[in-house]
Amino acid sequence: MKNFTFSILITISFSLWITSTSFIADAKNDLVSENSILENDFYDLEFESIDGKIISLSNFKEKYVLIVNTASRCGYTRQYKDLQKIHEVYKDKLIVIGFPCNDFGSQEKGSNQEILSFCQKNYGVDFLLSKKIKIKGEECHPIFTWLTNKSKNGVLNHKVSWNFNKFLIDPHGELLNAYSSSIKPFDTEIISQIK
Repeated sequence: MKNFTFSILITISFSLWITSTSFIADAKNDLVSENSILENDFYDLEFESIDGKIISLSNFKEKYVLIVNTASRCGYTRQYKDLQKIHEVYKDKLIVIGFPCNDFGSQEKGSNQEILSFCQKNYGVDFLLSKKIKIKGEECHPIFTWLTNKSKNGVLNHKVSWNFNKFLIDPHGELLNAYSSSIKPFDTEIISQIK
């Protein structure tokens, strides 16, 4: 009887061990599968600057990056002033990049040269600007595709609905959050994230 009971205990223990091993393997596979959904890394992306240079986001490792879709004839255009100021105040730890776009209210109709001239003359902008891009539809710039899709950034889905939406990326290339147009560059929601 003792041998029979011992055999049953061994069989149960072995079954439990097999089940737990299988569970751990499944969990590891799920984790690998979830990570492989993320198609590209923030630092894999690049853009063309307003003066025609190709700039890789990998240049900004170990810095916060604030990305903003901008326009020259918008009620929020005055935010250029604060974007320039935040660029100056946090220049040792933060990179500001403006992405001019005409997709929202047709408020950025100018050429790249006209946009650059407007920003420099009216707001003293010397932070990075990209050439004019598309955000809506199939022509959406890859950086904004990454910023707005959880399947790519691993954090959240966000629909850009107007000019001057903001995205803050941490020094490891992880998206921290997205902010609507009404959230100003010096809002505590943004500043509190920059350590």
